[in-house]
Amino acid sequence: MSGGPGLPGANPALACSRDGKVNLLNLSAGELESFVESLGQPSFRARQLWKWIWAKGERDFSRMSDLALSLRVVLQDRAEVVRPETLCRQIAADGTVKFLLRLSDGETVESVLIPSESRMGKERFTLCLSCQVGCAMGCTFCSTGGMGFKRNMDMGEILGQVLEAEDYLAGIPGSPPLRNLVFMGMGEPLLNLVEVLRSLEVLNSESGLCFSPRRITVSTCGIEKGLKELGEAGLCYLAVSLHAPTQALREKIMPAAASAFPLERMIAALRAYPLRARERLTFEYLLLGGVNDSSAEARELAKIMSGLKGKLNLILYNPAPGSPYSAPDEEAARNFAGFLQSKNITATMRKSKGLDIKAACGQLRSSLA
Repeated sequence: MSGGPGLPGANPALACSRDGKVNLLNLSAGELESFVESLGQPSFRARQLWKWIWAKGERDFSRMSDLALSLRVVLQDRAEVVRPETLCRQIAADGTVKFLLRLSDGETVESVLIPSESRMGKERFTLCLSCQVGCAMGCTFCSTGGMGFKRNMDMGEILGQVLEAEDYLAGIPGSPPLRNLVFMGMGEPLLNLVEVLRSLEVLNSESGLCFSPRRITVSTCGIEKGLKELGEAGLCYLAVSLHAPTQALREKIMPAAASAFPLERMIAALRAYPLRARERLTFEYLLLGGVNDSSAEARELAKIMSGLKGKLNLILYNPAPGSPYSAPDEEAARNFAGFLQSKNITATMRKSKGLDIKAACGQLRSSLA
């Protein structure tokens, strides 16, 4: 039972709730083993406990039947398994489900369960995860950015979203299991790198949540610190929110990201990003009407993509109340995509889902409104 390749993590003594109990969702495998041994128990008990928490999603120690009764009694007094609480679920006409979740300190975040059809014609779901309460990046098209930044989420809060979504799907007869995850909800993952990496370790663990790295995507708007570390960990695929093919335009619509990691330097870093066989970078490009959707921007974007092993997801902007932007003209969007495809660039127009419940790209704000 490994605790991961030297990742910094939570100290069990510091992972206690207000009543002094340790939330086991915040402990890595190695940390859980240390905690169990501190209770005078053999290490194999930690492996049993880990399986109950992650593989079986159990929160009640009394139902963990293969644990010694004496250990279950001690755990009731010293530990807990606390997930975010689902306050509300909204279901869109297209089947998208938005979860409003309350964290232990009363803060709220949103996650989104998105239905789609696989290449084999079977239904599948992708969960869009949040990793921060709010966001510090302030991208001008993003509702989350308008909230400002409140705090980072810990591993238990991040992974609790997965457990809540799995429970929801388990309650619907015939639903497929959750297999795909994207860190594209509220927050910038690379600004919460320690907890995101700890979460990815549990997600990848065969005795944990058992997700394939090929089915996990972490999206960044462009943060230099931690980019190489994320790639070398090999625990996920990378997506980059590009949205502008020039530094000048990026500074207008993504000022914090453009200032912190200028476009030319970011593209150079992405060329050096470690990729496995058959892996490609994904670039997200939000088409803003009359802003970044002209033939001139398409030509500049083609120049960038020609030197990268990547693919483009083109997204039609979803107008929000008070936003300075509008949706692109449909013909302009088709021409934009067609030009890129004519240059042998993989460019797909991604259909937004959950628009009627404000669950689409850039619409999350952690509220019931």
